Amino acid sequence: MKYTYEQLAKSIDHALLGPTLTTADLGQGIQLALTYDVASVCIMPYFLRECADRLAGSTVKTSTTIGFPHGNQSTGMKVAEAEQAIADGCQELDMVVNISKVLSGDWDYVHKEVRVLIELTHAAGQWMKVIFENCYLNDEQKIQLCQICSELNADWIKTSTGFGSGGATADDLKLMQEHTAEHVQIKAAGGIRDLETLIAMRQLGATRCGASNTKEILDAARLELNMPAISLSSSGKTSY
Repeated sequence: MKYTYEQLAKSIDHALLGPTLTTADLGQGIQLALTYDVASVCIMPYFLRECADRLAGSTVKTSTTIGFPHGNQSTGMKVAEAEQAIADGCQELDMVVNISKVLSGDWDYVHKEVRVLIELTHAAGQWMKVIFENCYLNDEQKIQLCQICSELNADWIKTSTGFGSGGATADDLKLMQEHTAEHVQIKAAGGIRDLETLIAMRQLGATRCGASNTKEILDAARLELNMPAISLSSSGKTSY
């Protein structure tokens, strides 16, 4: 394996978005992310402030979702969500495009909405990931979104929410890489459940991957790299 542990861990956004996760689950998930030193925790918006407080002083970023999971909220509602997220300490915002408008071919609406959200986020000094939900789109629509996000200087474009009918695919990663400007990074999400898939996504150009199986993925990485195993107790204490 040619990657270091840090390279692998810092490519994971640890996803804590399942609607049945309890507050205890969220707290334990944040501790897991800190222990494994991942790139970010992408958490339910209501728990964002608590998450930001717990991640303060670490190298793990705080992230959340905007317009999740279908993207069909009004632009004004997405703006309000983004403003609240930033006020609560969010550093990276994962915003779903209006899928209905994309499918309708209303590119003026899509362009304006993405521009407003990116400008708001960048004005606050934070980063924006734009989620396409590729499983519902054809290649022409994906390419158009790549071009819009390149023009508007999105920080990342993202394949999926993880809640659609499909997730990241090799074909989509290749397409997005081909049609996106070099200054825009790519995030893969949906179906990344093991180390082999994480590495495959990285090799296809993804600099970030959304995952909820973070412990299993990084335990496998540590094993391959001959690093000590990490044991998480119910109290949140860590042993090696």
